[in-house]
Amino acid sequence: MTELEPRLVHAADILGSAWLNSPPVSIREHAGSVILLDFWDYSSASCLRALPYVQSWDRIYRESGLVTVGVHTPEFRFGSDETSVRAALHRLGVEYPVVLDNDAVIWNVYAARTWPTRVLIDRNGFVRFTQNGEGGYQQFERGIQILLRDSGYHGELPSLMEPLREEDAPGVVCYRSTGDLKGGYLRGALGNIEGYSPESTVDYKDPGFYIQGRMYLDGPWLNSREYVQFTGSKTEGSVLVPYEAREVNAVLGTPDKTPVEVVVEQDGRPLDTGSSGGDIFRTTEGRTIVRVGSPRMYQLIANADFSSHLLKLSVHAQQLDVYALSFVTGVMIHPYSAN
Repeated sequence: MTELEPRLVHAADILGSAWLNSPPVSIREHAGSVILLDFWDYSSASCLRALPYVQSWDRIYRESGLVTVGVHTPEFRFGSDETSVRAALHRLGVEYPVVLDNDAVIWNVYAARTWPTRVLIDRNGFVRFTQNGEGGYQQFERGIQILLRDSGYHGELPSLMEPLREEDAPGVVCYRSTGDLKGGYLRGALGNIEGYSPESTVDYKDPGFYIQGRMYLDGPWLNSREYVQFTGSKTEGSVLVPYEAREVNAVLGTPDKTPVEVVVEQDGRPLDTGSSGGDIFRTTEGRTIVRVGSPRMYQLIANADFSSHLLKLSVHAQQLDVYALSFVTGVMIHPYSAN
């Protein structure tokens, strides 16, 4: 059941840094239409997992009166670069209008609190539905249909989309995965006893034991606000992360976007074909690596099932920026599974 909000809050117009894929979209000029605002970031795993739903709704309901606008509010500074966002739109196949919200002005006006956040605005310009995070896709699509009917559309509307992944199905119970981990000292989750030393380089030592919800460094790493950066010119640096999840994604980059090879291991061994993420390559020597250049999200691990492991990233004599790691859960119980 989708319960819409009462007609109390007028939607503010959209004033951003720049517009991509179209001229500026005005809410006032689209009176009579239903508007979907998708607050997202191209480096966010949760946003990228939700993106196919938003793209599908845009294609399915555009002719029925839905106007879709992506509001790109970057979590990290590199996400404010217009060229990088434009490249991401091309890579991801995003065709609807996208406004750059580099200073989080639109984000704050709409009281967004997490990536992604989706907002529905009715034909009269009132905010009628807000949804935070992943999930609830059929509920949100039902809201689109209700508001389209309310706007005067009398054509036939399709059945609701089937879930794209099993964990998106209504009623499923999922495992509790490891929470997101940040690299920078402002919100970092460093587990080394050396701790953080803001804007300084620290020579970290692998402690050899690890606690869930923390990342551990080995080698010389610069502590920056948004990331930790390996700075060893003649040594090897490592990131070690104990985790419980099915998939692991990492936001990585290099200072000058020059590609570097990062070795990825799970439980002390190269990844096998059943656990390699979409950005993993296998060398002729049997190593599993990810080639990191422009900062973005890289899919490292895609296990068949939810499980516990130790992830290790290693880089030798090359700079690497580690912004964040995120983890994807797995389904524990299906709502209609047999006992």
